[in-house]
Amino acid sequence: MNAYTEDDLRRAVDAAVRAPSLHNSQPWLFRLSGGAVEIFADPARRLPAIDRTGWAARMACGAATYNARLALAASGRPAEVRLHPDPREPGLIARLTAARQRPPTYAETELYDAIPHRHTNRRPFWPDPVPAEVRVRLIEAARTESSWLALLVGTVAVAGFAEIATSADRVLRRDPAYQAEMAAWRPAIPEHARAPLAEPQDLLPQRFFSERRRAPGHDYEPEPLIGILGVPGDTKADQSNAGQAMQKVLLTATAAGLDTALISQPIEVPAARDQLRRTLGRPGHPQIVIRFGYGNPTGATPRRDAAEVSLPGGTLVPGIPGA
Repeated sequence: MNAYTEDDLRRAVDAAVRAPSLHNSQPWLFRLSGGAVEIFADPARRLPAIDRTGWAARMACGAATYNARLALAASGRPAEVRLHPDPREPGLIARLTAARQRPPTYAETELYDAIPHRHTNRRPFWPDPVPAEVRVRLIEAARTESSWLALLVGTVAVAGFAEIATSADRVLRRDPAYQAEMAAWRPAIPEHARAPLAEPQDLLPQRFFSERRRAPGHDYEPEPLIGILGVPGDTKADQSNAGQAMQKVLLTATAAGLDTALISQPIEVPAARDQLRRTLGRPGHPQIVIRFGYGNPTGATPRRDAAEVSLPGGTLVPGIPGA
């Protein structure tokens, strides 16, 4: 029988925990069960004020699933993935079963090697444009994971998105529960990874995790490259799949030398998300926004220890309440 082992689980977890998550909440757990690697949403790490439906947790677990896929493929042990495979376990996001062994492809090796180098960069990027051939690779990365990536072109499109994102940010800031949750999770993002305080001329909103002002002349780029990632549907499985696509896009960008930052305020506010969907005119639902560019490197954010997120076989994991 072709089954995964404890060594395979450790390899998968070591890569999976490097995925991004809202406020660095790291809402995932892992289990080896019946020779399969399973990925769960951790109800203890939920964000009830911002993520009432569990969307952000599913996106993060989807991204972790993609990293685990790459780690297993890079070791010659690729996986077949089923999302939300068992309705009796609502917290189970993905089950990875061992497929036929084979050498990794060049693309798998390249993206796997990019995992430790992918970090969210919330600071200003340089004004250098992203080459057309790299943009094509980003769009293709989303397409191969049954998703789409709409890159905004021109000042009018970017300004229109900025208006939606800023309006959504204002709505969130008026919510006391949102403010309290932001304060509670602030320590999860170290100072070196935080964005500097916003300035009046800034085009896009920033989370207020830092009290540090940026040096004069270090403005955010006037015409950032913005990508909006979406999927045809909006079920739980669609959202988890969008997380996989998001991670493939992020790793493709990292392998091409780009920095990235995630913008989720217009997804967190239903009215703003619907306005964004109508503005794009694409079938399906936007799931996350990504800012691409070139910038000074930033360090990694801390991750939970593998022992803390690995479960013994047979452990029951409840679903996220309200999700």
